[in-house]
Amino acid sequence: RSSWLLLAPLLTPPVPVITAPPCSLCPEGAHRFQWIRNLVPEFGISSSHVKVLSSPAEFYELLKVQIKTAKQRVVMASLYLGTGLLEQELVDCLEETLEKSLQAKGSSNLKVSILLDYTRGSRGRKNSRTMLIPLLQRFPEQVRVSLFHTPNLRGLLRLLIPERFNETIGLQHIKVYLFDDNVILSGANLSDLYFTNRQDRYVLLQDSPEIADFFTELVDALGDVSLQLQRDDTVQMMEGMVHPYQGDKVAYCEIANRRVMEVINSARTRQELLHAKTFHSSQQGSSLLSQQGSQASGGLKPEPDTWIYPLIQMKPFGIQIDEMVTETLLTEAERDARIYLSTGYFNLTQAYMDLILGTRAEYRILLASPEVNGFFGAKGVAGAIPAAYVYIEHQFYSEVCYLHQQERVQLQEYSRAGWTFHAKGLWLYLAGSDLPCLTLIGSPNFGYRSVHRDLEAQVAIVTENKALQQQLHQEQEQLYLCSGVVSSSTFEQPNRYVKLWVKLVTPLIKNFF
Repeated sequence: RSSWLLLAPLLTPPVPVITAPPCSLCPEGAHRFQWIRNLVPEFGISSSHVKVLSSPAEFYELLKVQIKTAKQRVVMASLYLGTGLLEQELVDCLEETLEKSLQAKGSSNLKVSILLDYTRGSRGRKNSRTMLIPLLQRFPEQVRVSLFHTPNLRGLLRLLIPERFNETIGLQHIKVYLFDDNVILSGANLSDLYFTNRQDRYVLLQDSPEIADFFTELVDALGDVSLQLQRDDTVQMMEGMVHPYQGDKVAYCEIANRRVMEVINSARTRQELLHAKTFHSSQQGSSLLSQQGSQASGGLKPEPDTWIYPLIQMKPFGIQIDEMVTETLLTEAERDARIYLSTGYFNLTQAYMDLILGTRAEYRILLASPEVNGFFGAKGVAGAIPAAYVYIEHQFYSEVCYLHQQERVQLQEYSRAGWTFHAKGLWLYLAGSDLPCLTLIGSPNFGYRSVHRDLEAQVAIVTENKALQQQLHQEQEQLYLCSGVVSSSTFEQPNRYVKLWVKLVTPLIKNFF
């Protein structure tokens, strides 16, 4: 059975047509996932270029080092930039690097592009915009700040819905941080919590120009359909661009779809040409010949042992690639395969729940206990959100028990004093293997928002290299070590009591958080 055939009914016009063999015809091991390149570009790299980070402090220090050493480009996409001292230090690093670049050559080659969400980045009097305006004022030719505004927040809704609540309609949720040819993929935002005691995931792809080019082009495309921050804290669209909430919604979404799909398709074409020249051949068993050829020539890169697939999800623009790939991975997972799935906000789509409950692989699902939920202790209605997640978790656990799947599908709650939990992603262990050969890492939470409302991006990292597999395995183990297995007694604890009004309201609002 071909995984590609499973995708066929889901295809929409923007999705590329099949040009590569289906996955079930590929050899065992990592190569079974080559079907993903039918949808997105495939970047083959050496595993030595991949580094898995484990802590917020490590992530923060890496950001500063990378900013300080950047020569050509800094591209950062995040939900928002915080307003504390640590965030100001990042802005200061950018300022110093831009200043040095100007002094070195008189005219700077360094370009800085920052993409944030409009509603989250505009929250409060001191916000992401006010943090970045000094850079725009001092380096107008080098710095670009784009603020994405969802096309679904418009008209009367936009006028009536208050600050903070307007963020439920749709967000720019992608988190990518790149510096020259080095790329950091993460679920972490640019905020002090994510630099100190909010656990997330982080992977650095070093010296990967093709991947850096792809994400630069993706952020540029989204920047082009976003509001541009001006030096006086006003915003305006690029000349000739349809406005996201004042212009025609269908026209805006069509333009955005076209811009993003141009990036995906052009990168895919470039990578296919590169594969044809170097790594890939249409004949099975040609890897030995190509290896001999590369050794003989002496000048070519070694064959890759790791493949990076960028997975984009932008349902407002009709782009559903991440959703299709994730559903296919869950569908195709064989008996005795193990899937470790982590989310900071456990609110799976019905399709993902049905696949987890209806397929054969073993699942270990890591989620936040109420105390480490990012909304724990919040003021007002937001303070009830952890209870809503407990209710959703309890409903899912009850379904698992009803179907007698407790052995195959296990929930585990992350708990760590003084910390919050925001790690999301997936690790796939093939049947009989003690190490994962595939991980998903990026911004999606596997929930309704990620699939339907927000702009999301993650990468599938597929590797045959044992050392990198070990890194990914250790990352997974380190996260799961801070967790306890959920049982029926979990929901009998006093801190799991869910008020009646929360139970009644949760089904009505679960698609907004």
